[in-house]
Amino acid sequence: MRDLLLDIRYALRVLWKSPAFTLVALITLMLGIGANIVVFGVVNAVLLHPLDVSEPQNLYELRLKPWTNWKLLTTSYPAFEDYQQRNTTFSGLAGYDGYSGGRLRWGDTVKNVSGYSATGNYFDLLGVQPAVGRFFYEADVHGPNSAPFMVLSDSLWRSAFNADPGVVGTTVQLNKQPFTVVGVAPPRFHGTERFVWPDYWIPVVNHFGADSLRDRTGHPLTVLGRLKPGVTPQQAADNLSAVAAQLAKEYPKTDTGVPLRLIRPGLYADEGDLIRGFLYSVTGLALLVLLAACANLASLFAARAADRSRELALRVAVGASQWRLMQQLLTEAMVLSMLGGAAGLVIAGLLLRVLSQWQSPYGRLAVSVDACVYVAAFTLTLISGLLFGMIPARQIWQSSPLQAMKSGPVDSTPLRRLALRDLLLGAQIVICTLLVTGSLVAVRSMARVLHTPLGFQPQGATLAEMDLSEVEGDVPLEKTKAMIDALRSIPGVTAAGTVNRVPFTGGLRGIPVFPPGTTELSMNNSVLAPYRFTISPGYLDAAGTRILRGRDVSWRDTTKTPYVAIVNETFARSMWGDTLAIGQRFILLGQLREVVGLAEDGKYHEIVESPQPVVYLPSSQSEQRYTTFVVRSYRVQNEMAAALERTLSAIEPNAPITVQSWTDAMGGQLFSERAATTALGVMGLLAAMLAVTGIFGTAAYNVSRRMKELGIRVALGARTRHVLNAAVGRPIVLLGVGSLAGLLLGVFASRLLGQIVYQANPRDPVVVVGAVLTMALLGIAASAIPALRALAVDPSKLMREE
Repeated sequence: MRDLLLDIRYALRVLWKSPAFTLVALITLMLGIGANIVVFGVVNAVLLHPLDVSEPQNLYELRLKPWTNWKLLTTSYPAFEDYQQRNTTFSGLAGYDGYSGGRLRWGDTVKNVSGYSATGNYFDLLGVQPAVGRFFYEADVHGPNSAPFMVLSDSLWRSAFNADPGVVGTTVQLNKQPFTVVGVAPPRFHGTERFVWPDYWIPVVNHFGADSLRDRTGHPLTVLGRLKPGVTPQQAADNLSAVAAQLAKEYPKTDTGVPLRLIRPGLYADEGDLIRGFLYSVTGLALLVLLAACANLASLFAARAADRSRELALRVAVGASQWRLMQQLLTEAMVLSMLGGAAGLVIAGLLLRVLSQWQSPYGRLAVSVDACVYVAAFTLTLISGLLFGMIPARQIWQSSPLQAMKSGPVDSTPLRRLALRDLLLGAQIVICTLLVTGSLVAVRSMARVLHTPLGFQPQGATLAEMDLSEVEGDVPLEKTKAMIDALRSIPGVTAAGTVNRVPFTGGLRGIPVFPPGTTELSMNNSVLAPYRFTISPGYLDAAGTRILRGRDVSWRDTTKTPYVAIVNETFARSMWGDTLAIGQRFILLGQLREVVGLAEDGKYHEIVESPQPVVYLPSSQSEQRYTTFVVRSYRVQNEMAAALERTLSAIEPNAPITVQSWTDAMGGQLFSERAATTALGVMGLLAAMLAVTGIFGTAAYNVSRRMKELGIRVALGARTRHVLNAAVGRPIVLLGVGSLAGLLLGVFASRLLGQIVYQANPRDPVVVVGAVLTMALLGIAASAIPALRALAVDPSKLMREE
């Protein structure tokens, strides 16, 4: 222990005497280790940390067999009750609908909230205890509208009710429906989705009407289940699939009998596969950055150990063993690594705190620096110190003290052979090229997404979302038409219309379509399951969606006239092939409908989705609870937002209105691409910084070690080209070879990059040329100063010094 303390004191003294070296090393370690701690902190919070429920290892989410994006919904309420009663493999099943929301009123206060409606056994199944009051339970539920109870989240309780325990027993109104607050959830509980933080929970029997609770065609519930002891997930899935098959026989018009499977809850159902792939891939790239940092420091330490060879040889001469010198050099490396790791941990902690408070389009993620993060930070720091500390220790073990005392600082590797420092620099360049290639691939992917045809034009359009559930009685069609006419009369407005949900914000999918003449309207007889949008006349014009053939919907299309529809190209191609779609008929929602218009294809749920079938129904022939006004104008957004809200409130003052530009509403759709571009951009930038310092360090060391030789070459009349080749030729050659290897590695890493970015293509000529030019510029920038120093050598001055 005494020797260790002496070594630490000596290491600190040596590092203090070399401030430039120490500062560069600390910054390198801080960036490399800090980046990895940030990535691990996110991975720990998203993938490794268990859900805040009882026995999360036995909790599963039910999914239909086909893989689907984002779609959390699983089954209808009657089918859920059948699964509850007939399964033999679960100790309990609970369901919830994550799309509850509206205006919460108490006293004179009104607040927009979003929450969950859940079955009565939801909290019992999850094993959660209330922080204040109680939860609602299965015994509280006795049929439709039988349990007007509400459980508040800790966040809503603190922000809206000032953490007052007396709120229990208070009556509040959600969308004008009274609820009694019975309790408050614990602070860390927010259901089973890691990114979603509901404001409240209410019983599902008070969220859906009696008809919806008996309807088997909709699938509003996401179902959670806890396995019985000794039951495997596959056995449970087989049992549920058998129940589903039996239900399809009993209810052939509504139940399809699609097999079920089990997944772990927490990451938006099947979207978790993409999230896991993204995070693990980013983790791998972050480790590459740390590996490059270690290679950089190993090269610096090796050069420094070569310069200290005489000092170390003298210590051997006075009795120190080579093992003792290796211990001293490893101690210096570990002290530096610990200091850099501590700095990286501080920076990472600040960044993780910012991430924890950030509200992303996915939701909010609770990220913290817990024990796992500290252990990971210490492990990374320890491994890093050993990686770059073993290189100089190995040099000392293989060196000859007698030769060092005779010659002073030496390099045991001849100039014509590749030194270990050269191999380390080559590794840095390979990693840098790979990450620069990844950054350019992400940028190209982002550009590709931004230029993807959407089938509508969000630029210049403003959305005004109106919740008609707050309005007493039904809104007559004449009033909706009057609102649209009022909006069209606003100066600067060129088109206006309504839609139940704009693309990327919802829209019903999976409504079965049947051929004309079908009498048995069962799910198994359906031929298509398109997206369904309910629109008013003028919506397609306001959205910028082209009608390729036929006409738009009309106010003359009423429930007293034949039912009509507009379909998109994919719908028409799937139903009738190359036959003209106009005039064709199909059955939807129990009505025979005639196609009067053909609209262009577009994107409706995700930008990266394949072409999807879509049907547009006239609002004058359909019921609408939620309405979004789409207004196209050439006026600036702020002016239009105020004008829209003022105009609509004058006609319907009781309906909540939310106004935003369509481009802002779509911001979340680009989140994954932006996150990928940012992550790969940061990794590429860090790797580029390390490559520059590595090339500069190698070139500068090479020039300083060969100053006498360069002076002799100049004195003998060597040309500038030869001097530069002797000074920085080796780093430049390493740059070329390493860049080529990095580009080839990028091609082989296509699958890894594909987990992060959309349609990753490292073979893209723009990416290849961009990577080559970037590495060339980095090499020129890093070699410039050593090259200029070599050209400025004065032979006479060197001779006088010698």
